[in-house]
Amino acid sequence: KSLSFSLSLQAKMSKPVQARRLEGIDKNIWVEFVKLAVTYSKVNLGQGFPDFPAPAFLTEAFTRALAGGNHLLHQYTRAFGHPPLVKVLAQFFEKLLGRDLDPMTNVMVTVGAYQALFCCFQALVDEGDEVIIIEPFFDCYEPMVKMAGGTPVFVPLRPNPPKDGRLMSSADWQLDPTELASKFSERTKAIVLNSPNNPLGKVFSRGELGLIAELCVKHDVLCISDEVYEWQVYDGKQHIRIASLPGMWDRTVTVSSAGKTFSATGWKVGWVVGSDRLLQHLRTVHQNSVYHCATIAQEAMAQAFQRELMLYGKPESYFVQLPKELQQKRDWLVQSLDGVGMKPIVPEGTYFLVADISQFKSDVPDDPNSDEPYDYRFTKWMVKNKGLAAIPLSAFYSEAHKNNYTNFIRFCFAKEEATLKAASDILQKWKQEKTS
Repeated sequence: KSLSFSLSLQAKMSKPVQARRLEGIDKNIWVEFVKLAVTYSKVNLGQGFPDFPAPAFLTEAFTRALAGGNHLLHQYTRAFGHPPLVKVLAQFFEKLLGRDLDPMTNVMVTVGAYQALFCCFQALVDEGDEVIIIEPFFDCYEPMVKMAGGTPVFVPLRPNPPKDGRLMSSADWQLDPTELASKFSERTKAIVLNSPNNPLGKVFSRGELGLIAELCVKHDVLCISDEVYEWQVYDGKQHIRIASLPGMWDRTVTVSSAGKTFSATGWKVGWVVGSDRLLQHLRTVHQNSVYHCATIAQEAMAQAFQRELMLYGKPESYFVQLPKELQQKRDWLVQSLDGVGMKPIVPEGTYFLVADISQFKSDVPDDPNSDEPYDYRFTKWMVKNKGLAAIPLSAFYSEAHKNNYTNFIRFCFAKEEATLKAASDILQKWKQEKTS
């Protein structure tokens, strides 16, 4: 008995169980705020997913694949992408990039854009490498760089408010060329570009992309280009792919997502497009982690892309219709927010709209005992007291710069009209309470 007792004492581990690379990256904004939204919100404009249906042609393609009698669609397909899907993606991106693509070596299918990004950082970033991240940034870039052993280096988009009293646009947030150039050094391995940008909705102009491309070529730096919102661009703006600029094809991995492209975020079908010189290393990470993505979802996506390839540029194309619908939703939310004094920054692209909450400071008093940024406290107060969920903008900044951007919150407008109307009603009621 005493022997088993002493053995059980020894069995308790004294070594740390956690890998060092996980230190400091265990917190995740989505875990906390999704839980708050589920518990308190009447209207959730926090998370970036549509609450309207995916297009009928997509769900029909899935049903056909499921019921079509091809039993092999229930089994593994090619690890790096179902052949019909990589073939049509190669055809599609040949048009967009203006170059020939080999479906087997220039395209790889992943479990959403999220896994595509993970593969990029794991495959291309080494211990001690620096990776430039433009702020505000989608929050997974920083922990993924750190997990790969890299050091994130941050450069902010700086707001230049218009002087003529018009609403600020996401185009008014710009890189300082000198500041950007100063971040490149012999330690720089890659820059992460996200255009259209989440959370701001900024669509980088040809001039801005040209500046980034020039610095990449000059310093021999890779570009990880997250373009998941490539089809959600408004006001006649054009999304330019940095891989199409001179000198950039061989150094760019372009990441995209069927979740955003076809309003089906839960399907988790993403992909990367790039030169074989880069993608061969992503394939190594992919085959030793996920290995394989759901066959039937890839089959249905292949059919959806076939349809879009035939309708490319025509009014019936989903890629033409969706941004028109989303632009109307954006304008509705812009008006609702502006009407109550939450100053919106009008986005040129994406699902998202950032609003300035400075005029609501009196609603949520300062808490001297809290070390949380103001926008975190405001957003939590808003969901608990008003039933409206959003995300604090400072969540998209590094620790060092968080406190410079605490007067903004992010809303998602890719929602049903009824959802947006309910949000507008909450805001109107809130305004009446403030003025009464």
